[in-house]
This record gives sequence, C-alpha cells and structure tokens, in this order.
Amino acid sequence: MHKTFDKKKFLSQNSIWLVLIAMVIIMGVAQPSFFTVNNLLTLLSGEAVKGILAFGVMFAILSKGIDLTIGASAGLVACITASLVQPADYANAVFPGLGSLPAPLVILIGLAIGAGIGAIYGAIIAYTKIPPFIATLGAQLICRASAKMYTSRPVSNLTPEFRFLGSAKIGPVPVIILVFFVMFAISAFLLTQTRFGKNVYAIGGNDQAARVAGINVEKNLIMVYVWCSVCAAVAGILLAGRAGSADPANSGLNYELDAIAAATVGGTSHTGGICRVSGVLAGILILGVINNGLVMLKVDDNMTNIVKGLIIVGSVILDMRKNAKRA
Repeated sequence: MHKTFDKKKFLSQNSIWLVLIAMVIIMGVAQPSFFTVNNLLTLLSGEAVKGILAFGVMFAILSKGIDLTIGASAGLVACITASLVQPADYANAVFPGLGSLPAPLVILIGLAIGAGIGAIYGAIIAYTKIPPFIATLGAQLICRASAKMYTSRPVSNLTPEFRFLGSAKIGPVPVIILVFFVMFAISAFLLTQTRFGKNVYAIGGNDQAARVAGINVEKNLIMVYVWCSVCAAVAGILLAGRAGSADPANSGLNYELDAIAAATVGGTSHTGGICRVSGVLAGILILGVINNGLVMLKVDDNMTNIVKGLIIVGSVILDMRKNAKRA
C-alpha cells in the first residue's frame, strides 16, 4: 500500500534540523567566509567540549533531573590530570620531581575520578530523594572549591602526548572533533540500543510505573549521573589538552549552562521521558552557529547571549505546548 507523505509529521520530527539549515544559510549569506572549511572546523572545535557535556546532561534531563556539576567537575578533572603530566624539571609543577605519567594512564585516572564523582552525587539523588537541582548545585560548589584547594594557580607546561586529544590534527581535522563524534555515537548507542537507555526513558516518563515494571530506579539513576560525570571528565581532559593548561578558577566555568541549553534546544524535555540524540546534536550545532556567526559579524557578546536566551526560552515554550497537546 502506498504511503502518503505526512508533511506535518515530517516538520514536527525534523523542525530542529530545518531551523539549523535556515540559520546556516542566513549566516552564509550575511558573511560568505562562514562557509569556508577552516571556519566550519573552527566552529565544531569550539563547540566540541560543551557538546560532549550536552551528551551527558541530556540523560539527566531525560530522567526528569538535571546536572549542574558537569562544568565544575570538568574543571577539577582538568586540573588533576594536567598536574600529572608536567615535566619533573618544571619549577612550578604541582608535584615537583614526580615527572609526567603516561598520557593513557592519566586519561584513565581522569575518567575514574569523573565516574566516582557522578556515583557519589548520583547515589545521593537516588537514595535521599534530594532534588537533582539542589544535589548537583552542592556538588558543583564542592568540585570548584576542591579544584582551588588542589592547586591555587593554573597548571601549565603539559606534555605533547597528553595534549594530543585536545590540540592535534589528523590531516585537516582536529582530533577534538573526532572525539566529539565518538562521544555522540556512544551516547546514541547507550540511549537507543541498551536496556539502560530504555530504562532512562521509562524513569523519565513515570518513575513509579517504571518501578512497578521491575526497573531498579535507584541503580539506573546512579548510572545516569555516572555517565554525566564521565562526559565531564572527557570534556575536562580535552579542555586541558586544548589549552595546554588548566585553571582551577575558570576551566569549565559555566559550561553546564551551554550544555543544558543545547540539550533543551535539541528537544530534550524537562518534563522527562522525551529525547532524541540527533536533536541534541542539532541543538549543539545551532548554538555553535550563533556563537561563531555572530562573532564573525562582530555582534556584541551581550547581544549574542540575548539571542541564545530567546532561543532557549522559545524552545521550552514549544516543548510545553507539545506536552499540553499530548496530555
């Protein structure tokens, strides 16, 4: 039987990508150099770290939670891993005389620290029923203060081996972009092809019904925040590698805001149970086009933030209207 093309359904499912295409065309017309390969690679490189954070926080939002810790935990991991790859003869090393550890080992240490941080506040959220906003806000303050206690000054002079992921290129393509798409693929696989992903959808839709269906809600919520923090750890490692240093006061500062914005613009519903990884990818790219395009057009930073704010609020309003229609 021949299926008729459902225009309304197509627009509903692909509206975020149509918005992205329209924005790219507008920016390209306004500033022709926007379409250069070099600029597009710069755009992707600039959004890679925040994009990876968005792939983590979308799981929290999908479960009807939030994670405000990811920027601070990325900064903490950046400082710790950076301190482990400073040369032994560097006078301002955090650990003078230690020497630099192998980069793969340091990366594993960073990922383990990230997973541990997520497991702790994930357990607090799961078992104490403290609202995720409050729990992760507290964890954010703890992580930022811990980074400042760990080192009172920027950590610099990192080994080239460690900096590879953040600053090296394979041909013309920065490695950081490749890592970004690897994290996208892993997130998509976890969300759509695993029992864990299906459980997160169920918990976000109705946690009591999920519990009745035999889903271990607490265990899955802990896993949600572990994944958020693993993404934050990856982001922190890339931050340190790209900059060649880590600053306890500024590394990852407010990055959680752009990550949450990207997930929201991408259609992840704050009422829980609704998310498309491809939509979050589009949300990341939309914010990247805004950041990159308006800078090229020499638009004031404050106006850029106003535009981003309006888009975020508009996305939430549309999400609320969709949910009202479903109800």
